[in-house]
Amino acid sequence: MAGAEPPVVVIQPREPRLHCAECHDGPLPLLLVLEYNAPYCLDCADLGHLSYLPRGNAALTRRAREASSLWAVVLRHNSRRTRYERQGILVEEQALLRAEAACLADADARARRRERDAARRATEDVRFTAALTAEILRLFPSCPQDRAAAVAAHTSLRGSGRVGRSAAGRSLDEGAVTAAVRAAVRHDDTAYDVLLMSGVRRNEARGRVARAIEAVLVAWRRPNPPRRSPGSADRHNV
Repeated sequence: MAGAEPPVVVIQPREPRLHCAECHDGPLPLLLVLEYNAPYCLDCADLGHLSYLPRGNAALTRRAREASSLWAVVLRHNSRRTRYERQGILVEEQALLRAEAACLADADARARRRERDAARRATEDVRFTAALTAEILRLFPSCPQDRAAAVAAHTSLRGSGRVGRSAAGRSLDEGAVTAAVRAAVRHDDTAYDVLLMSGVRRNEARGRVARAIEAVLVAWRRPNPPRRSPGSADRHNV
């Protein structure tokens, strides 16, 4: 079965500068294979007959890979993140055609499944945001309810990478919830963002606003005074 063995790795250079170590063709324009630190063109690496499928369609990629007896993963170096990132795969042309036909055949079913999954995730997100709001108010009972709701909605946004989407945040860990509230106070109740925009380094800016943040958190941690029912003050004075 295709994909059972480790895939061949093909590098997509940002700039065509290298020449093939075997046929000396070059600069290699798009893709090359590195063997023993030497670059080879796809033809010399016996991969020239494969077709390139960019990333982006998970179902098509999976089916094409499974149908192809030979396939390779295409990587490109991200200098900013200092790592190689997947760009797509190389597969046999017939495998790609069969995969495209299979995806077209069940496109409606997959669309309906995506709609159901999206609705389920939306329901889960509403429940989690409500639970996170309640936990914020439990830890910070004097925090205004609209602020608690805003913090919960911001930090629990799916795909945001914020603390609310971390494992600790999803389990309503006290440290994670407090970190989310602290971050909200830092941006909304202090001059932190102004300091950053004026060129102050992040660590220094955090130090400058730390006392102001802690003052807000201390105030919000105080329990709310019990509410008196209407007319209770008058009855007390009678």
